[in-house]
Amino acid sequence: MIRGVACAVGLFVALSALPALGNTLAVGSKRFTESYILGEIVARTARESGVDAVHKQGLGNTGIVFQALNSGAIDVYPDYTGTIAREILKLDGNPSLEALNAKLAPMGLAAGIPLGFNNSYALAMREDEAAKRGIRTLSDLAAHPDLKLGLSQEFIGRADGWPGLARAYALPHRTPSGLDHGLAYEAIAAGRIDVMDIYSTDAKIERFGLRVLEDDRGFFPRYEAVLVYRADVPARFPQGWAALAKLAGTIDARRMIRLNAAAELQGATFAEAASLYFPADPAALSPVKRSFWQTLFGGDFWKLTREHLLLTFASLAASVAVGIPLGVLAARVPRVGQIVLGIVSVVQTIPSLALLAFLIAITGRIGVVPALIALFLYALLPIVRNTHAGLVGVSRGMRQAAVALGLSAKDRLVSVELPLATPSILAGIKTSAVINVGTATIAAFVGAGGYGERIVQGLALNDSALMLAGALPAAALALLVQWSFDAAERRFSPLARAQAAGR
Repeated sequence: MIRGVACAVGLFVALSALPALGNTLAVGSKRFTESYILGEIVARTARESGVDAVHKQGLGNTGIVFQALNSGAIDVYPDYTGTIAREILKLDGNPSLEALNAKLAPMGLAAGIPLGFNNSYALAMREDEAAKRGIRTLSDLAAHPDLKLGLSQEFIGRADGWPGLARAYALPHRTPSGLDHGLAYEAIAAGRIDVMDIYSTDAKIERFGLRVLEDDRGFFPRYEAVLVYRADVPARFPQGWAALAKLAGTIDARRMIRLNAAAELQGATFAEAASLYFPADPAALSPVKRSFWQTLFGGDFWKLTREHLLLTFASLAASVAVGIPLGVLAARVPRVGQIVLGIVSVVQTIPSLALLAFLIAITGRIGVVPALIALFLYALLPIVRNTHAGLVGVSRGMRQAAVALGLSAKDRLVSVELPLATPSILAGIKTSAVINVGTATIAAFVGAGGYGERIVQGLALNDSALMLAGALPAAALALLVQWSFDAAERRFSPLARAQAAGR
Protein backbone atom coordinates (compact mmCIF):
# COMPACT_ATOMS: atom_id res chain seq x y z
CA MET A 1 0.00 0.00 0.00
CA ILE A 2 2.83 2.40 0.94
CA ARG A 3 4.54 1.73 -2.40
CA GLY A 4 1.28 2.46 -4.26
CA VAL A 5 0.82 5.71 -2.36
CA ALA A 6 4.40 6.70 -3.14
CA CYS A 7 3.90 6.01 -6.84
CA ALA A 8 0.71 8.07 -6.93
CA VAL A 9 2.36 10.93 -5.07
CA GLY A 10 5.26 10.74 -7.51
CA LEU A 11 2.79 11.02 -10.39
CA PHE A 12 1.13 13.99 -8.70
CA VAL A 13 4.48 15.76 -8.26
CA ALA A 14 5.52 14.95 -11.83
CA LEU A 15 2.30 16.37 -13.22
CA SER A 16 2.79 19.52 -11.17
CA ALA A 17 6.27 19.91 -12.61
CA LEU A 18 5.23 19.54 -16.24
CA PRO A 19 6.22 22.50 -18.38
CA ALA A 20 3.51 24.56 -20.03
CA LEU A 21 2.62 23.67 -23.59
CA GLY A 22 5.40 24.97 -25.84
CA ASN A 23 5.01 23.54 -29.34
CA THR A 24 1.24 23.21 -29.09
CA LEU A 25 -1.16 26.07 -29.75
CA ALA A 26 -3.54 26.02 -26.77
CA VAL A 27 -6.95 27.42 -27.70
CA GLY A 28 -9.35 28.33 -24.90
CA SER A 29 -13.07 29.01 -24.82
CA LYS A 30 -15.71 30.14 -22.35
CA ARG A 31 -18.63 28.14 -21.06
CA PHE A 32 -21.34 28.98 -23.59
CA THR A 33 -22.26 27.52 -26.96
CA GLU A 34 -20.84 30.19 -29.27
CA SER A 35 -17.47 30.25 -27.52
CA TYR A 36 -17.21 26.45 -27.71
CA ILE A 37 -17.91 26.54 -31.45
CA LEU A 38 -15.52 29.39 -32.20
CA GLY A 39 -12.83 27.64 -30.17
CA GLU A 40 -13.33 24.51 -32.27
CA ILE A 41 -13.07 26.55 -35.50
CA VAL A 42 -9.85 28.23 -34.34
CA ALA A 43 -8.25 24.96 -33.21
CA ARG A 44 -9.24 23.10 -36.37
CA THR A 45 -8.05 25.92 -38.63
CA ALA A 46 -4.66 25.83 -36.92
CA ARG A 47 -4.43 22.04 -37.18
CA GLU A 48 -5.26 22.09 -40.87
CA SER A 49 -2.32 24.46 -41.40
CA GLY A 50 0.02 21.86 -39.90
CA VAL A 51 0.16 23.24 -36.34
CA ASP A 52 -0.39 21.00 -33.34
CA ALA A 53 -3.37 22.64 -31.62
CA VAL A 54 -5.53 21.63 -28.67
CA HIS A 55 -8.88 23.11 -27.60
CA LYS A 56 -9.20 23.66 -23.85
CA GLN A 57 -12.95 24.08 -23.89
CA GLY A 58 -15.43 25.53 -21.44
CA LEU A 59 -12.90 27.00 -19.02
CA GLY A 60 -15.41 29.23 -17.25
CA ASN A 61 -16.27 32.91 -17.33
CA THR A 62 -14.27 35.83 -18.68
CA GLY A 63 -12.13 36.23 -15.56
CA ILE A 64 -10.90 32.63 -15.54
CA VAL A 65 -10.24 32.41 -19.28
CA PHE A 66 -8.42 35.76 -19.38
CA GLN A 67 -6.36 34.74 -16.36
CA ALA A 68 -5.43 31.52 -18.17
CA LEU A 69 -4.31 33.57 -21.18
CA ASN A 70 -2.39 36.08 -19.07
CA SER A 71 -0.54 33.30 -17.25
CA GLY A 72 0.39 31.52 -20.48
CA ALA A 73 -1.81 28.50 -19.82
CA ILE A 74 -3.54 29.13 -23.16
CA ASP A 75 -2.37 31.04 -26.23
CA VAL A 76 -5.56 32.36 -27.80
CA TYR A 77 -9.32 32.45 -27.27
CA PRO A 78 -12.35 34.14 -28.90
CA ASP A 79 -13.81 37.16 -27.12
CA TYR A 80 -15.68 40.39 -27.83
CA THR A 81 -14.46 43.98 -27.96
CA GLY A 82 -17.10 45.22 -25.51
CA THR A 83 -16.12 42.53 -23.01
CA ILE A 84 -12.43 43.36 -23.38
CA ALA A 85 -13.12 47.08 -22.90
CA ARG A 86 -15.60 46.98 -20.03
CA GLU A 87 -14.88 43.74 -18.16
CA ILE A 88 -11.12 43.34 -18.60
CA LEU A 89 -9.67 46.82 -19.18
CA LYS A 90 -12.42 48.79 -17.37
CA LEU A 91 -12.77 51.29 -20.25
CA ASP A 92 -15.91 53.27 -21.05
CA GLY A 93 -17.44 53.89 -24.45
CA ASN A 94 -16.56 51.97 -27.61
CA PRO A 95 -12.76 52.05 -27.87
CA SER A 96 -11.22 51.00 -31.18
CA LEU A 97 -9.21 47.84 -31.63
CA GLU A 98 -6.07 49.99 -31.69
CA ALA A 99 -7.00 51.54 -28.33
CA LEU A 100 -7.63 48.08 -26.85
CA ASN A 101 -4.26 46.85 -28.09
CA ALA A 102 -2.50 49.85 -26.58
CA LYS A 103 -3.84 48.75 -23.16
CA LEU A 104 -3.20 45.04 -23.73
CA ALA A 105 0.38 45.46 -24.96
CA PRO A 106 1.97 45.98 -21.51
CA MET A 107 0.50 42.60 -20.49
CA GLY A 108 2.09 40.89 -23.49
CA LEU A 109 -1.33 40.38 -25.06
CA ALA A 110 -3.15 41.58 -28.17
CA ALA A 111 -6.56 41.40 -29.87
CA GLY A 112 -7.17 41.06 -33.57
CA ILE A 113 -8.68 39.13 -36.49
CA PRO A 114 -12.27 40.51 -36.34
CA LEU A 115 -14.42 37.53 -37.28
CA GLY A 116 -17.20 39.58 -38.85
CA PHE A 117 -20.13 39.81 -36.43
CA ASN A 118 -21.32 41.77 -33.40
CA ASN A 119 -22.77 39.68 -30.57
CA SER A 120 -24.23 42.22 -28.21
CA TYR A 121 -25.77 41.70 -24.82
CA ALA A 122 -29.50 42.46 -24.65
CA LEU A 123 -32.56 41.77 -22.51
CA ALA A 124 -35.53 39.87 -23.88
CA MET A 125 -39.08 38.96 -22.92
CA ARG A 126 -41.73 36.61 -24.28
CA GLU A 127 -43.42 38.39 -27.19
CA ASP A 128 -46.92 37.93 -25.76
CA GLU A 129 -45.96 39.27 -22.32
CA ALA A 130 -44.07 42.24 -23.77
CA ALA A 131 -46.99 43.11 -26.06
CA LYS A 132 -49.51 42.85 -23.20
CA ARG A 133 -47.48 45.27 -21.07
CA GLY A 134 -46.47 47.53 -23.95
CA ILE A 135 -42.75 47.03 -23.39
CA ARG A 136 -40.44 47.65 -26.35
CA THR A 137 -37.37 49.32 -24.83
CA LEU A 138 -35.20 48.90 -21.77
CA SER A 139 -36.55 52.22 -20.46
CA ASP A 140 -40.03 50.69 -20.39
CA LEU A 141 -38.91 48.15 -17.77
CA ALA A 142 -38.72 50.86 -15.09
CA ALA A 143 -42.52 51.07 -15.00
CA HIS A 144 -42.87 47.35 -14.25
CA PRO A 145 -41.01 46.55 -11.01
CA ASP A 146 -43.01 43.34 -10.59
CA LEU A 147 -41.28 41.59 -13.50
CA LYS A 148 -39.24 38.53 -12.53
CA LEU A 149 -35.68 38.70 -13.85
CA GLY A 150 -33.55 35.65 -14.63
CA LEU A 151 -30.00 36.77 -15.38
CA SER A 152 -26.83 34.78 -15.87
CA GLN A 153 -24.24 34.82 -13.09
CA GLU A 154 -21.66 36.55 -15.27
CA PHE A 155 -24.11 39.24 -16.42
CA ILE A 156 -25.02 40.03 -12.82
CA GLY A 157 -21.38 40.61 -11.90
CA ARG A 158 -20.07 42.38 -15.00
CA ALA A 159 -19.47 46.12 -15.19
CA ASP A 160 -21.26 46.12 -18.56
CA GLY A 161 -24.00 43.90 -17.15
CA TRP A 162 -26.71 44.32 -14.56
CA PRO A 163 -25.05 46.82 -12.15
CA GLY A 164 -24.32 49.38 -14.87
CA LEU A 165 -27.57 48.70 -16.72
CA ALA A 166 -29.69 49.19 -13.59
CA ARG A 167 -28.01 52.55 -12.95
CA ALA A 168 -28.24 53.73 -16.55
CA TYR A 169 -31.98 53.03 -16.75
CA ALA A 170 -32.87 53.62 -13.07
CA LEU A 171 -34.40 50.14 -12.89
CA PRO A 172 -36.14 49.44 -9.56
CA HIS A 173 -35.84 45.65 -9.74
CA ARG A 174 -33.84 43.82 -7.11
CA THR A 175 -30.75 41.94 -8.27
CA PRO A 176 -31.96 38.39 -8.93
CA SER A 177 -30.17 35.15 -8.12
CA GLY A 178 -27.95 33.93 -10.93
CA LEU A 179 -29.43 31.51 -13.47
CA ASP A 180 -27.40 29.53 -15.99
CA HIS A 181 -27.84 31.00 -19.47
CA GLY A 182 -28.86 27.70 -21.06
CA LEU A 183 -31.54 27.08 -18.42
CA ALA A 184 -32.98 30.60 -18.62
CA TYR A 185 -34.64 29.91 -21.98
CA GLU A 186 -36.63 27.03 -20.51
CA ALA A 187 -37.49 29.15 -17.48
CA ILE A 188 -38.81 32.06 -19.55
CA ALA A 189 -40.79 29.72 -21.81
CA ALA A 190 -42.41 28.15 -18.75
CA GLY A 191 -43.27 31.57 -17.29
CA ARG A 192 -41.03 31.20 -14.23
CA ILE A 193 -39.17 34.37 -15.23
CA ASP A 194 -40.23 37.35 -17.36
CA VAL A 195 -36.91 38.89 -18.46
CA MET A 196 -33.57 37.30 -19.30
CA ASP A 197 -30.24 38.43 -20.68
CA ILE A 198 -29.38 37.12 -24.15
CA TYR A 199 -26.66 37.30 -26.76
CA SER A 200 -27.87 38.77 -30.03
CA THR A 201 -26.65 35.71 -31.97
CA ASP A 202 -28.47 33.20 -29.75
CA ALA A 203 -30.24 30.60 -31.88
CA LYS A 204 -33.13 30.24 -29.44
CA ILE A 205 -34.42 33.83 -29.62
CA GLU A 206 -36.75 33.13 -32.53
CA ARG A 207 -37.62 29.59 -31.47
CA PHE A 208 -38.88 30.74 -28.07
CA GLY A 209 -40.71 33.74 -29.51
CA LEU A 210 -38.76 36.40 -27.60
CA ARG A 211 -38.83 40.16 -28.10
CA VAL A 212 -35.37 41.73 -27.85
CA LEU A 213 -35.76 45.02 -25.98
CA GLU A 214 -34.25 48.08 -27.62
CA ASP A 215 -31.24 49.60 -25.86
CA ASP A 216 -32.67 53.10 -26.33
CA ARG A 217 -30.01 54.84 -24.21
CA GLY A 218 -27.11 53.06 -25.90
CA PHE A 219 -25.77 51.46 -22.73
CA PHE A 220 -24.23 48.35 -24.31
CA PRO A 221 -21.04 48.83 -26.34
CA ARG A 222 -20.25 47.00 -29.56
CA TYR A 223 -19.26 43.36 -29.04
CA GLU A 224 -17.29 42.57 -32.18
CA ALA A 225 -15.99 39.01 -32.12
CA VAL A 226 -12.17 38.91 -32.21
CA LEU A 227 -9.32 36.67 -31.13
CA VAL A 228 -7.42 37.62 -27.99
CA TYR A 229 -3.93 36.14 -27.96
CA ARG A 230 -0.48 36.27 -26.46
CA ALA A 231 1.64 38.74 -28.40
CA ASP A 232 4.29 36.13 -29.23
CA VAL A 233 1.83 33.73 -30.91
CA PRO A 234 2.34 35.06 -34.48
CA ALA A 235 6.11 34.56 -34.12
CA ARG A 236 5.83 31.15 -32.43
CA PHE A 237 3.27 29.77 -34.90
CA PRO A 238 3.77 31.74 -38.15
CA GLN A 239 2.11 29.12 -40.36
CA GLY A 240 -0.84 28.68 -38.01
CA TRP A 241 -1.23 32.41 -37.53
CA ALA A 242 -1.36 32.98 -41.29
CA ALA A 243 -4.22 30.47 -41.44
CA LEU A 244 -6.06 32.09 -38.52
CA ALA A 245 -5.73 35.52 -40.15
CA LYS A 246 -7.89 34.22 -43.01
CA LEU A 247 -10.81 33.83 -40.57
CA ALA A 248 -11.20 37.62 -40.55
CA GLY A 249 -14.62 38.70 -41.81
CA THR A 250 -15.74 35.17 -42.68
CA ILE A 251 -18.48 34.76 -40.04
CA ASP A 252 -21.39 37.18 -40.16
CA ALA A 253 -24.23 37.21 -37.62
CA ARG A 254 -26.50 35.03 -39.77
CA ARG A 255 -23.81 32.39 -40.15
CA MET A 256 -23.01 32.43 -36.43
CA ILE A 257 -26.69 31.98 -35.57
CA ARG A 258 -26.75 28.97 -37.92
CA LEU A 259 -23.74 27.42 -36.20
CA ASN A 260 -25.28 28.01 -32.76
CA ALA A 261 -28.57 26.51 -33.95
CA ALA A 262 -26.84 23.33 -35.08
CA ALA A 263 -25.69 22.72 -31.50
CA GLU A 264 -28.62 24.11 -29.53
CA LEU A 265 -31.56 23.09 -31.73
CA GLN A 266 -30.39 20.19 -33.88
CA GLY A 267 -28.41 18.18 -31.33
CA ALA A 268 -24.98 18.52 -32.96
CA THR A 269 -21.84 18.36 -30.87
CA PHE A 270 -19.72 21.50 -30.76
CA ALA A 271 -17.26 19.90 -33.18
CA GLU A 272 -20.08 18.97 -35.57
CA ALA A 273 -21.50 22.49 -35.38
CA ALA A 274 -18.06 23.96 -36.06
CA SER A 275 -17.67 21.66 -39.07
CA LEU A 276 -20.48 23.59 -40.79
CA TYR A 277 -17.95 26.39 -41.19
CA PHE A 278 -15.89 24.09 -43.41
CA PRO A 279 -18.19 23.44 -46.39
CA ALA A 280 -16.11 20.62 -47.89
CA ASP A 281 -16.23 18.64 -44.66
CA PRO A 282 -18.36 15.43 -44.80
CA ALA A 283 -19.00 15.92 -41.07
CA ALA A 284 -21.02 19.03 -41.92
CA LEU A 285 -24.00 16.84 -42.76
CA SER A 286 -27.05 16.93 -40.49
CA PRO A 287 -26.17 15.39 -37.12
CA VAL A 288 -27.78 12.13 -36.03
CA LYS A 289 -29.98 12.39 -32.95
CA ARG A 290 -28.51 10.15 -30.26
CA SER A 291 -30.45 8.14 -27.70
CA PHE A 292 -29.57 8.52 -24.01
CA TRP A 293 -27.69 5.21 -23.98
CA GLN A 294 -25.68 6.21 -27.05
CA THR A 295 -24.82 9.46 -25.32
CA LEU A 296 -23.93 7.70 -22.06
CA PHE A 297 -21.63 5.14 -23.68
CA GLY A 298 -20.41 7.41 -26.46
CA GLY A 299 -16.94 7.34 -27.90
CA ASP A 300 -15.61 9.59 -25.14
CA PHE A 301 -16.82 7.39 -22.25
CA TRP A 302 -13.60 5.52 -21.52
CA LYS A 303 -11.43 8.59 -22.04
CA LEU A 304 -13.52 10.55 -19.54
CA THR A 305 -13.48 7.58 -17.15
CA ARG A 306 -9.66 7.40 -17.22
CA GLU A 307 -9.42 11.14 -16.65
CA HIS A 308 -11.89 11.00 -13.76
CA LEU A 309 -10.08 8.10 -12.11
CA LEU A 310 -6.72 9.85 -12.43
CA LEU A 311 -8.07 13.04 -10.90
CA THR A 312 -9.78 11.20 -8.06
CA PHE A 313 -7.10 8.75 -6.98
CA ALA A 314 -3.88 10.65 -7.72
CA SER A 315 -5.14 13.52 -5.56
CA LEU A 316 -6.46 11.09 -2.94
CA ALA A 317 -3.10 9.32 -2.69
CA ALA A 318 -1.33 12.62 -2.16
CA SER A 319 -3.91 13.58 0.48
CA VAL A 320 -3.33 10.29 2.32
CA ALA A 321 0.44 10.75 2.21
CA VAL A 322 0.16 14.26 3.65
CA GLY A 323 -3.04 14.00 5.72
CA ILE A 324 -2.08 11.04 7.95
CA PRO A 325 1.21 12.64 9.14
CA LEU A 326 -0.66 15.89 9.75
CA GLY A 327 -3.26 13.98 11.78
CA VAL A 328 -0.50 12.32 13.81
CA LEU A 329 1.09 15.73 14.43
CA ALA A 330 -2.28 17.16 15.49
CA ALA A 331 -2.78 14.33 17.98
CA ARG A 332 0.76 14.45 19.40
CA VAL A 333 1.00 18.26 19.73
CA PRO A 334 -2.45 19.61 20.70
CA ARG A 335 -1.53 23.27 20.27
CA VAL A 336 -0.30 22.64 16.74
CA GLY A 337 -3.27 20.34 16.18
CA GLN A 338 -5.76 23.17 16.60
CA ILE A 339 -3.92 25.20 13.96
CA VAL A 340 -3.69 22.26 11.53
CA LEU A 341 -7.37 21.35 11.91
CA GLY A 342 -8.34 24.98 11.56
CA ILE A 343 -6.39 25.41 8.31
CA VAL A 344 -7.75 22.28 6.61
CA SER A 345 -11.26 23.22 7.74
CA VAL A 346 -10.95 26.69 6.21
CA VAL A 347 -9.71 25.23 2.92
CA GLN A 348 -12.90 23.19 2.74
CA THR A 349 -14.98 26.37 2.79
CA ILE A 350 -13.30 28.01 -0.23
CA PRO A 351 -15.63 27.94 -3.28
CA SER A 352 -14.26 25.51 -5.86
CA LEU A 353 -14.23 27.92 -8.81
CA ALA A 354 -12.54 30.62 -6.73
CA LEU A 355 -9.86 28.14 -5.67
CA LEU A 356 -9.34 26.99 -9.26
CA ALA A 357 -8.99 30.58 -10.47
CA PHE A 358 -6.40 31.23 -7.76
CA LEU A 359 -4.49 28.05 -8.63
CA ILE A 360 -4.44 28.94 -12.34
CA ALA A 361 -2.76 32.22 -11.42
CA ILE A 362 -0.29 30.53 -9.05
CA THR A 363 0.68 27.60 -11.27
CA GLY A 364 0.39 29.40 -14.61
CA ARG A 365 -1.45 26.38 -15.99
CA ILE A 366 -4.92 25.07 -16.72
CA GLY A 367 -6.00 21.47 -16.92
CA VAL A 368 -4.83 18.62 -14.72
CA VAL A 369 -2.39 20.48 -12.45
CA PRO A 370 -4.74 23.02 -10.78
CA ALA A 371 -7.52 20.41 -10.66
CA LEU A 372 -5.28 17.90 -8.85
CA ILE A 373 -4.10 20.49 -6.36
CA ALA A 374 -7.67 21.62 -5.63
CA LEU A 375 -8.86 18.03 -5.11
CA PHE A 376 -5.82 17.29 -2.92
CA LEU A 377 -6.68 20.25 -0.68
CA TYR A 378 -10.38 19.37 -0.46
CA ALA A 379 -9.59 15.76 0.50
CA LEU A 380 -7.34 16.68 3.45
CA LEU A 381 -9.96 17.53 6.08
CA PRO A 382 -11.63 14.09 6.54
CA ILE A 383 -8.26 12.31 6.56
CA VAL A 384 -6.57 14.69 9.02
CA ARG A 385 -9.62 14.88 11.28
CA ASN A 386 -10.22 11.12 11.39
CA THR A 387 -6.55 10.31 11.94
CA HIS A 388 -6.50 12.80 14.82
CA ALA A 389 -9.76 11.42 16.26
CA GLY A 390 -8.59 7.81 15.95
CA LEU A 391 -5.31 8.44 17.76
CA VAL A 392 -6.88 10.58 20.48
CA GLY A 393 -9.46 7.83 21.00
CA VAL A 394 -6.86 5.17 21.89
CA SER A 395 -7.52 4.29 25.50
CA ARG A 396 -5.14 5.33 28.25
CA GLY A 397 -4.82 1.72 29.34
CA MET A 398 -3.50 0.62 25.93
CA ARG A 399 -0.95 3.42 25.97
CA GLN A 400 0.22 2.47 29.47
CA ALA A 401 0.48 -1.19 28.48
CA ALA A 402 2.70 -0.25 25.53
CA VAL A 403 4.91 1.85 27.81
CA ALA A 404 5.14 -1.04 30.31
CA LEU A 405 6.39 -3.27 27.50
CA GLY A 406 9.26 -0.84 26.97
CA LEU A 407 8.22 0.29 23.50
CA SER A 408 9.67 3.55 22.24
CA ALA A 409 7.37 6.41 21.22
CA LYS A 410 7.86 5.51 17.56
CA ASP A 411 7.12 1.82 18.17
CA ARG A 412 4.04 2.66 20.22
CA LEU A 413 2.75 4.78 17.34
CA VAL A 414 3.48 2.23 14.61
CA SER A 415 2.65 -1.00 16.45
CA VAL A 416 -0.18 0.02 18.78
CA GLU A 417 -1.78 3.40 18.19
CA LEU A 418 -2.03 3.48 14.37
CA PRO A 419 -3.40 -0.10 14.13
CA LEU A 420 -6.06 0.76 16.73
CA ALA A 421 -6.88 3.97 14.87
CA THR A 422 -7.06 2.20 11.48
CA PRO A 423 -10.90 1.98 11.31
CA SER A 424 -11.20 5.71 11.91
CA ILE A 425 -8.43 6.51 9.41
CA LEU A 426 -9.99 4.27 6.75
CA ALA A 427 -13.34 5.95 7.32
CA GLY A 428 -11.71 9.33 6.69
CA ILE A 429 -10.03 8.09 3.52
CA LYS A 430 -13.33 6.62 2.32
CA THR A 431 -15.10 9.93 2.93
CA SER A 432 -12.41 11.81 1.02
CA ALA A 433 -12.53 9.33 -1.86
CA VAL A 434 -16.30 9.65 -2.23
CA ILE A 435 -16.12 13.45 -1.98
CA ASN A 436 -13.32 13.50 -4.57
CA VAL A 437 -15.37 11.54 -7.10
CA GLY A 438 -18.10 14.17 -6.98
CA THR A 439 -15.81 17.18 -6.67
CA ALA A 440 -13.69 16.00 -9.63
CA THR A 441 -16.51 17.08 -11.94
CA ILE A 442 -15.38 20.69 -11.40
CA ALA A 443 -12.15 19.81 -13.23
CA ALA A 444 -14.01 20.31 -16.50
CA PHE A 445 -14.16 24.05 -15.75
CA VAL A 446 -10.39 24.25 -16.23
CA GLY A 447 -10.07 21.82 -19.12
CA ALA A 448 -8.98 18.80 -17.07
CA GLY A 449 -11.67 16.48 -18.46
CA GLY A 450 -13.53 13.83 -16.52
CA TYR A 451 -17.28 13.26 -16.37
CA GLY A 452 -17.79 16.94 -15.58
CA GLU A 453 -17.01 17.72 -19.23
CA ARG A 454 -20.41 16.30 -20.18
CA ILE A 455 -22.15 18.18 -17.39
CA VAL A 456 -20.62 21.50 -18.44
CA GLN A 457 -21.50 20.95 -22.09
CA GLY A 458 -25.02 19.86 -21.13
CA LEU A 459 -25.50 23.07 -19.16
CA ALA A 460 -24.33 25.14 -22.12
CA LEU A 461 -26.78 23.36 -24.42
CA ASN A 462 -29.54 22.84 -21.84
CA ASP A 463 -29.29 19.15 -22.76
CA SER A 464 -30.53 17.11 -19.81
CA ALA A 465 -29.50 13.81 -21.42
CA LEU A 466 -25.91 15.00 -21.76
CA MET A 467 -25.88 16.27 -18.16
CA LEU A 468 -27.22 12.91 -16.93
CA ALA A 469 -24.61 11.11 -19.04
CA GLY A 470 -22.00 12.88 -16.93
CA ALA A 471 -23.75 12.80 -13.57
CA LEU A 472 -24.78 9.12 -13.56
CA PRO A 473 -21.30 7.65 -14.13
CA ALA A 474 -19.93 9.96 -11.42
CA ALA A 475 -22.64 8.81 -9.00
CA ALA A 476 -22.06 5.13 -9.92
CA LEU A 477 -18.31 5.55 -9.40
CA ALA A 478 -18.90 7.15 -5.99
CA LEU A 479 -21.07 4.18 -4.94
CA LEU A 480 -18.46 1.73 -6.25
CA VAL A 481 -15.71 3.50 -4.32
CA GLN A 482 -17.76 3.45 -1.12
CA TRP A 483 -18.56 -0.24 -1.55
CA SER A 484 -14.87 -1.03 -2.16
CA PHE A 485 -13.79 0.79 0.99
CA ASP A 486 -16.53 -0.89 3.01
CA ALA A 487 -15.26 -4.28 1.78
CA ALA A 488 -11.67 -3.31 2.63
CA GLU A 489 -12.70 -2.23 6.13
CA ARG A 490 -14.47 -5.54 6.74
CA ARG A 491 -11.47 -7.50 5.54
CA PHE A 492 -8.59 -5.58 7.06
CA SER A 493 -10.04 -4.27 10.34
CA PRO A 494 -8.32 -5.49 13.52
CA LEU A 495 -11.43 -7.49 14.45
CA ALA A 496 -11.50 -9.24 11.07
CA ARG A 497 -7.79 -10.06 11.32
CA ALA A 498 -8.26 -11.41 14.84
CA GLN A 499 -11.15 -13.60 13.74
CA ALA A 500 -9.12 -14.88 10.77
CA ALA A 501 -6.17 -15.70 13.05
CA GLY A 502 -8.41 -17.63 15.45
CA ARG A 503 -9.67 -20.03 12.78
